[in-house]
Amino acid sequence: MIDTSIQTNVRSAPILPLTTTLGPVHIAVTDRARALAIWQDVVGLDLIGENGNALILGAGGKPLIVLETGALRPVVPRTIGLYHVAIHVPRRVDLAQMAVRALQRNVRISPTDHLVSEAIYLWDLDGNGIEITFETPWRGTLGDPDKGQTYAVTSEGKSHSGREPIDLDGLLAELGPAPDLAARMPDGTRIGHVHVHVNDLHIAMHFYRDVLGFAGFLLITSFGMGDVGLDYMPHTLAFNIWSGPNAGLPAAGAAGLRWFTIVVPDAATLDGVKARLQGAAAPVSAVDGGIETQDPSGNRIRVLVAV
Repeated sequence: MIDTSIQTNVRSAPILPLTTTLGPVHIAVTDRARALAIWQDVVGLDLIGENGNALILGAGGKPLIVLETGALRPVVPRTIGLYHVAIHVPRRVDLAQMAVRALQRNVRISPTDHLVSEAIYLWDLDGNGIEITFETPWRGTLGDPDKGQTYAVTSEGKSHSGREPIDLDGLLAELGPAPDLAARMPDGTRIGHVHVHVNDLHIAMHFYRDVLGFAGFLLITSFGMGDVGLDYMPHTLAFNIWSGPNAGLPAAGAAGLRWFTIVVPDAATLDGVKARLQGAAAPVSAVDGGIETQDPSGNRIRVLVAV
């Protein structure tokens, strides 16, 4: 049983090196063609390899998403698991091109302006959540509504909800007079953050901040979510209780998160993570290149050394 003692101070300096990144996210899907219809044709990732039932997708030759086909049913609502995986793009025009791909195929999207980022949300045909993000930290900062602060404030000092719609006409204007509608996700595209469902915000914050070693950014009980990262916003990992405090893991065979990957720069960092996990009585098992663990709600995580 993991030690769930809680420190009340959310903000902290990261224990993990700032060169820590997120690696490929493994997601179960029911069918190859249905999965590629979204992840390849709409999101714009390239199919760069197949290994058995695993479809390896990425950008610029770098693996980002591994889809494991053969799930028996779609994502089960109100369970522990993936809320969304966020694929961060290097240019605003990349976000615009992804919007065009979705509109061309009548795929429902939710373009949202978070001030420190612009995001387009969508779902694959099994219900796996996807976010395509362009980071815009120069536009403003985030506050803590639980402390009476405005959630977001622009660089000019104006309040911002952080959940306003993106001006699609303005976004699509990024394409210019001769848009490249066949464009794919470019080199430099990366897994920017992973957002999961958990049972308890404080326990999740303790695990991701004090045990894994990220900095605690915000724990907003009025929103039912928290997030952690390294030395910059937006977050690297986010978690929410929107599935309910009694949510359990989905039954075997359901589509959804298999595990996400944290990539640390060296073996010494991995040893430190392993020691903290063992000290917290968290599960630890060896995998190729590193270790696997679970957060207190059961979300699987692999911590690997960069190669």
